[in-house]
Amino acid sequence: MEIKDKVLEALKNSAEPMKGGEIAEATGIDKKEVDKAIKALKTEGTIISPKRCYYGIAE
Repeated sequence: MEIKDKVLEALKNSAEPMKGGEIAEATGIDKKEVDKAIKALKTEGTIISPKRCYYGIAE
C-alpha cells in the first residue's frame, strides 16, 4: 500500500479533519512523508483543507 493510500485511509476513518501530525501518528509514517502525500493528494483534488493545516476527504 502506498503512503498516499494510507493517508487517505486514515482520513476516511476519521470523523473530523486531521492535521498532518495526527495522520502521521495514526499511520505510523514519518511526518515529512505524510506532508508529501498530502501535497500530492491536494493537487489531485482527492482531499481538501477545510481550515488551515487540517485535511479531509473531498466530497
